[in-house]
Amino acid sequence: MTTLAQRWRAHSTLSALAGFAVAAVLLFAVAPAVLSDFRLNLLAKFLCFAIVAVGIGLAWGRGGMLTLGQGVFFGIGAYIMAMHLQMADAARLGNDVPEFMEIAGIRELPSFWQPFASAPVALLGILVLPALVAAALGYGVFKRRVKGAYFAILSQALAAALAILLTGQQAIGGFTGLSDFRAFFGFKLSDPVNRRMLFFFAAATLLVVVALVRQLMHSRYGELLVAVRDQEERVRFLGYDPANVKIVAYVVAAIFAGIAGALFTPIVGIISPADIGVVPSIAFLIGVAIGGRTTLLGPVLGAIGVAWAQTALSEEFPSGWTYLQGVLFIVVVGFVPAGLAGLWPLLKGLLDNRFRRTAPTATVVVEKLPEPATEKVESR
Repeated sequence: MTTLAQRWRAHSTLSALAGFAVAAVLLFAVAPAVLSDFRLNLLAKFLCFAIVAVGIGLAWGRGGMLTLGQGVFFGIGAYIMAMHLQMADAARLGNDVPEFMEIAGIRELPSFWQPFASAPVALLGILVLPALVAAALGYGVFKRRVKGAYFAILSQALAAALAILLTGQQAIGGFTGLSDFRAFFGFKLSDPVNRRMLFFFAAATLLVVVALVRQLMHSRYGELLVAVRDQEERVRFLGYDPANVKIVAYVVAAIFAGIAGALFTPIVGIISPADIGVVPSIAFLIGVAIGGRTTLLGPVLGAIGVAWAQTALSEEFPSGWTYLQGVLFIVVVGFVPAGLAGLWPLLKGLLDNRFRRTAPTATVVVEKLPEPATEKVESR
């Protein structure tokens, strides 16, 4: 048994390495060669959504936590990056405050902006602040054993509250948000070469995030997370605290969302409350559900596919895409809970059953052998 287990692990590792190699070739060689600068920048935006989807796949697919508020952590990372880029642009121009503040009549930089003028502090904040918010929310919710629809509604309400709060804050752009970034850590964003660099950053980050989640899924913690999802009371009876297990997955998903938001800001060139509210949070979830929330690559492919379909179809059917998105979500949840990643095992099972029914059964003909002749012994 030990030898079989080792062989299985070795085969799984080799398959994973081969998959990462194929993904790296597609992202770093094929995509830049065949896509225009505009399409490549669009793909970089989709990769940011895929990073968020990987975290949702861990928290929802493995942990059973229906996270409807990932826009909160996405927005924290995005706004921190936007604030740093705005202050860096203002410093290069010799201004005390960013240009949009001068237009709004704000002559003094707000105190909560000042720490993010430093690049190390901004990068640290992108990682730490989403984690702290997620840890505080997770501790308050999971320790009280709030789960299911109640947790989903609470997380969605948090996303709505943050969007409303940002809309009324002129110090961070109000409902129009922050935009017009000129440089990214010293590299001009108007240069096509630097735009490609951002795509490579997003692609590398996605591969690292997928590798980390795969390691978590195949670790003892990953098994414990699945056990909490399926039999929470039994896990508690065995001496583990399910709340702590859930908090870790929720924090990891929040960190991934914050990183994705920080990359999204320079790639797209704008961040506003419309990008972090309830609708974007649901869109993240729909991509994960369609791709397959319990798999590793399903959320990635689902998020990219849904984002691409939204971009392509919304141009021709602006009012119809929202309805189509809702129909896709209902169909997947109602009829294909495993998502598109679960179609192949389903089709394979149907084909196997059909083959078993139609395959001719071999009949064994047993010839009756003649009975052995018995000698009649006459008694003298």
